[in-house]
Parts: sequence; structure tokens; C-alpha cells
Amino acid sequence: MKFGPVPLADATGAILAHSVDLGGKRLRKGVMLEAGHVAALAAAGHARVIVARLEAGDVHEDAAAAALAAALVPNPGAAGLRLTAPFTGRVNLIAEGPGVAVLDVPALTALNAVAPMITLATVPPFQQMARGGMVATVKIISYGVAGADLDQACALARGAGAGTIRLARPVLRGATLIVTEIGGGLDSTEATGPDKGRTAIMARLTALGMALDAVVAVPHRMQELAQAIAAADSDMVLILTGSATSDIDDVGPSALRLAGGQVDRFGMPVDPGNLLFLGHCDGRPVLGLPGCARSPALNGADWVLSRLACGLTVSAQDIAGMGIGGLLKEIPSRPMPRAGRKAATPAGDQD
Repeated sequence: MKFGPVPLADATGAILAHSVDLGGKRLRKGVMLEAGHVAALAAAGHARVIVARLEAGDVHEDAAAAALAAALVPNPGAAGLRLTAPFTGRVNLIAEGPGVAVLDVPALTALNAVAPMITLATVPPFQQMARGGMVATVKIISYGVAGADLDQACALARGAGAGTIRLARPVLRGATLIVTEIGGGLDSTEATGPDKGRTAIMARLTALGMALDAVVAVPHRMQELAQAIAAADSDMVLILTGSATSDIDDVGPSALRLAGGQVDRFGMPVDPGNLLFLGHCDGRPVLGLPGCARSPALNGADWVLSRLACGLTVSAQDIAGMGIGGLLKEIPSRPMPRAGRKAATPAGDQD
């Protein structure tokens, strides 16, 4: 592509690179200059204009953006995405419902290294999406790109043939929430109260298209909790204990094993959200929620819950990898500050 100022006599058929004032009207950049445009520019006193002119083998920005988006998402319906019409070299990839963004990171990184003018920006891998949210945007920076570069980028975008960006849609229908109580009522560490906690958890499930099938309250004892886990018949079991789960042999994880289940991971390197445990029982995932799940604020459990809801495997190694980028928020009101002055250990950490 050739770019630069040219006399008006040579501008016909070129792409206007910058918007130009025509004395009260504005000729927008990106327009393909025709004879009428050139006459209007001359009448407004312009002798030269900055243009881009495609050369043999170049592809216009809109056509290039559309081609790359189609390579990224060859079957939008199956991928749970909608592609917008190309405009000024841009195509957006929009979520068609709730879900989690699944990205082929190595392929997309390689795509962005092909040529500086060919770009793709995405949300982070496994980002939870709502319907209408933008998962990615293709942007051709210049007014045209070399066809050879576009072909290489499209080949990388196609990956193994199924596309490199998709929305994993929720496959689990509902969850049972088991709440343990201490001494006939919830432990004082649950500062937000039981109703608010259940409301926050229900909102999380609703955002994923899931139902809160039942809320079961049991004493904070291993035997009763194990019985409740075994009796639950939802696709997923959520456990919110009245006292923070502080060890893999604490009441929550021990009850899961007693119910015939398995603990796959205790603790996660995400703050807030450290005191989470994950396992399974009778083929359904069991998620021990950290106390911070009583708040609607983002925490590590959200990252695990959304993947599980969408049928994605979450391994112990996956959770270990969440630590990079896992410092989500410092909360000044925490009873145990992360830095600065020392404070007495609280009755129960709500991580």
C-alpha cells in the first residue's frame, strides 16, 4: 500500500487518509475518492490531500477484517458468537449468551505477530461473558494489508479447523447450596448475613443461566454435611460453611470424602478466594465456597464456578495457574491487613 500526500489530480480512486474540512461539511477519512469528492476538495481550496492507495495483492481493510473474523469463527452458531459487519477495518465478536471465553492463546499470539497492521484483541482466557458482551475485536489498522500477510494470519486463526475463539455455554442446569450452621445460627464471621450470602450466590448462578434448586441448612458437623451432600440431586453442589474451611481435613472436605466423594484441590492462589475446595461426588462437581462468596464482588470462586457451569474441566493444576493475575482486590476493611500495621487474628478468615 502506498501512503502519502498527492496532488488532487492524482487522488481519484485513492482512499482519503484523514478527514478534511470542506467549509462547513466534512469529508470523512476512509472514503474512496471519486470525481465529485475531488471537485469539492478543489472548491474548498485544497491542492493536495493525504491518501492511501492499494497496490496489487493488497486487501481493503473491511474485506481483510471480515476474512480474518471468519477464519477465527468459521461457524458462529456453534461457537456461540455473532460477528458484526465490518466497518473501518473492524469486526467485533459478540457473545450470543452467557458463557466462558475459550481461546487458543498460542495461535492468537502468533496471529498478532504476523504483521503490525493485523490485530486481534480479546478478553482474558476463560473470562465469564454475558449475552451481548464483546469477546474479541479484529482491527486492521491501515486501510489495506498485503494479501500474503492476511492469508498467513487466517491460517493461524483457523487453528486445528474448529476456530480459535469460542464461547463455552453453560451445560449444568442447577445447583444445591448447602449452608452449615454453628450453635443454631451462622457463625459471627458471616458479617453479611445468610440471606445476603444466598442472594449473592443465586445471582452468580442466574448470570450463568443456572437455577438455585435448593438451599439446605445443616449443623456444622461432618456427618450431617456428608448426608446433605449425598442427598443432593442437582447438577452441582455448593457448600458454604458457617466457619472458614482452614484445612483439607476440616469439616467441609472431610464431609465430602465421607459422602463417597473426592477432594481434588484445597486452597487456591487467588485473593480473595483462598479458602476454596473443589471435588466431586457421584459424577457431579462439589465446590466448597470461600466466605468471600457471600459478597457479590469478584473472587476466585467465580473463576471456578463459571468453568464448571460450562462443562469445562478444572484441575488442581488449573487452579494453581490462576495465581498469576489472581490478586483481584485489596479490601481496606479486612480484619487482617495484607500490609502495614499488625492486627489481631480474627475469629475466622473469610477468604
